[in-house]
Amino acid sequence: MMLRDPFVDEEFEPDLMWFIGAFNVYDREETRGIELEVYDPNDKSDRAELIKGYSLNLGCLSYRHKLLLVEALAEKLSEEDYDFQALFDIDEREAASWPRGEWYELDDPREFLQDVYSWAQEIWRDDLLKAKLEDRATW
Repeated sequence: MMLRDPFVDEEFEPDLMWFIGAFNVYDREETRGIELEVYDPNDKSDRAELIKGYSLNLGCLSYRHKLLLVEALAEKLSEEDYDFQALFDIDEREAASWPRGEWYELDDPREFLQDVYSWAQEIWRDDLLKAKLEDRATW
């Protein structure tokens, strides 16, 4: 058995884009873009609101998916040379855009994802514990 992706019939890959994809406003500039442009992702207080309201608001994911995502994030955070800015880089050929200029060059993209990790530990605590207590072979 293996954990399936909630949208396609494939094995779930715990990609860190799950945590920042909610900020992609491409083709939603008039809705999500306006909603998000009031936040500065470099401001600690704004960032907490963004993370709690968007990054971790993944209702489509089960507690098992959440555990795998948090573990993948912990692994990347443990790598001193992991390029977190690359997550925010958008190729001009991609159908993607961020709500404000700051998103393209965050002051500290590692810190942003570190905050995601910290908030996930708190907000998803029960889900993470439930998943940790299970035998993954049954997933």
